Amino acid sequence: MREGGGQVAGEEDAGVLVGGDAYGGVKLTPTRPRRPLKSAKARRRNVLVAGFLSTGILVTTGVVWATPRQIGTVDAGVSAPPSAHGPENILLVGIDKRDDLTRQQQNQLKLGREAGQRTDTMMVIHLSADHKRVTVVSLPRDTWTTIPGKGDHKINSAYQFGGPKLTKQAVEAATGLQINRYIEVNILGFIDVVDSLGGVTVCTPVPINDPKAGVNLPAGTHQLQGVQALGYARTRATARSDLDRIDRQQQVISALLNRALSADTLANPTKLAAFVNSTLSTVKVDPDDGLLGLATQMRDVSLQDVKFADVPLANVDFKAPTGESAVLWDKQAARDMFARINADQDLAKPATPSPSPKPTNSAVPPERITLKIKNGTLITGLGARSKAALVAYGFKVPGEPGNTTKKDYKKTVIRYGADREDSAKVVAAAIPGAELRKADLEGIEVILGSDQPKIAKPKSASQPSSTPSVTSTTKTAMENICKK
Repeated sequence: MREGGGQVAGEEDAGVLVGGDAYGGVKLTPTRPRRPLKSAKARRRNVLVAGFLSTGILVTTGVVWATPRQIGTVDAGVSAPPSAHGPENILLVGIDKRDDLTRQQQNQLKLGREAGQRTDTMMVIHLSADHKRVTVVSLPRDTWTTIPGKGDHKINSAYQFGGPKLTKQAVEAATGLQINRYIEVNILGFIDVVDSLGGVTVCTPVPINDPKAGVNLPAGTHQLQGVQALGYARTRATARSDLDRIDRQQQVISALLNRALSADTLANPTKLAAFVNSTLSTVKVDPDDGLLGLATQMRDVSLQDVKFADVPLANVDFKAPTGESAVLWDKQAARDMFARINADQDLAKPATPSPSPKPTNSAVPPERITLKIKNGTLITGLGARSKAALVAYGFKVPGEPGNTTKKDYKKTVIRYGADREDSAKVVAAAIPGAELRKADLEGIEVILGSDQPKIAKPKSASQPSSTPSVTSTTKTAMENICKK
C-alpha cells in the first residue's frame, strides 16, 4: 500500500478505477454474478438515481428499496414542479454541514471547526423531454455573479445568505433556466457511499499533496476508501484549482455509476441496499414526491446517455472588488449553452439556429419608438443596465425603470398594444430571444426576466448571430471512465 491509502497499479481490488485518459476512467474486477432478486431493469433504474444523488458529487436513486419517509424535505421555493411528460431541470447542491460532527471526526476529515452550512458542489442536471438523455453542468463555486437582492458575490455564497431558496434563485438568474426540482445532499455522506461499493481506485496523472484535505498521492493508481476519496474529490491543490476539482468529481460520478450498475452490485442485495440507503439517508428534496417520478423517468438511461458539460469561462483568475479570487463566465457562450439546454437540444450535436424576428425594410426606426421598462426579477441594477443599452440602440426610454409585482419572470417579454406590432418587432430585433406578447395596453412595455437579455449593438454595427459563439464540449459518463 502507498502513502495515503494508495495501492500499486495492477493489484487485485473490488473497487473502481478513476483516471486513465488524463483524469477519468473505470475498470471493474471480473466477478461471478449472483442471481438477482428483482428485475434487472428495475434494479438498474433504482441504482442510477442513487448514483447521481450520492454526496452532491453524484444524481439518481433506489426508491424501490426505500420509503419516501427516508428522504428528507426542504423548502427551496420550487414553483414549477417537474412534469412526467416533459423536460426537467434539477439543481443538485452538495452541502458541507459540520455541526453534528465531533472534534475527532472534524480532525479526521480535515474539515476545520467552522459551524454552519455552505455549498461545496452545485450541478444543474437536465433530463430531456423523451427521458433518454441527461446533461450535467457543474457550476464553479467561485463563479462571480449577481445574487438576487444581495449584489455581486461568489455563487456559493447564496446558500449562506438565504439558504435553498436564494440558491435556487441565484442559479436561475445565472443560467436562465427554470429549476423544476431541488435536491440537497450532505456531502459527508459520500464516505458511506464509497465504502458501500468497496471503494474507488483513482488514477491521477499528476501528484496531489494537500494536507488540508488529507490527500498525499503521487502520480499513479491508488485504492481509496471513503474518507480519502472525499479528500480526493474536494481538493483544489492542482494547477487549475476548482476546475480540476470539477473534472475529478465528474469522473468519480461516472466511476461510481459504473460500479453501482455492475452485476456484482445489482446481484448482491446486501451491497445494493447499503449503497441505496447510504445515499438516501443524507438527501433532502423539493418537491416532496419521494423521487418516485424521477426514478421512473430515468428507467431507460444508460451511461452513454449521461453527458457532462463545462460552463464556458472568460477569466479564471478574476480579482473581485472584495479582493477574492473568482472566475467569470463567457457570458455570450454560457448564455448560448444554457439556451440550448432550455430548448432541450443535445449539446453533443451542432446547434439548431433559431433566428430572432428582424425588422423589414419599412420598419419603424428605433428613434421613433418609446419604451417602458420593468424589472421582473430580484436582480439589482438589471433595469438600469438594460435601459442604457436600449437608449444606446436608439430607443426612447423616459424616466427610470419600474418593477413588476411578481419577481419570477424567467424570460424577457415585450408587451405591445394592438396597433404597435411593427414597432414591437423592431424592439424584438434588438433583444434576441425575447418573447413578443400582444396585450391590452398602450405603447410598448419591456419586462426583463432572469435570462438577463443581451441587447444587440446599434444598427450601425453588425447584428449578433443566432448561432452560438462556441461549440459546447461534452463527454459521456462512459467516455469519462478509464480504459486500462
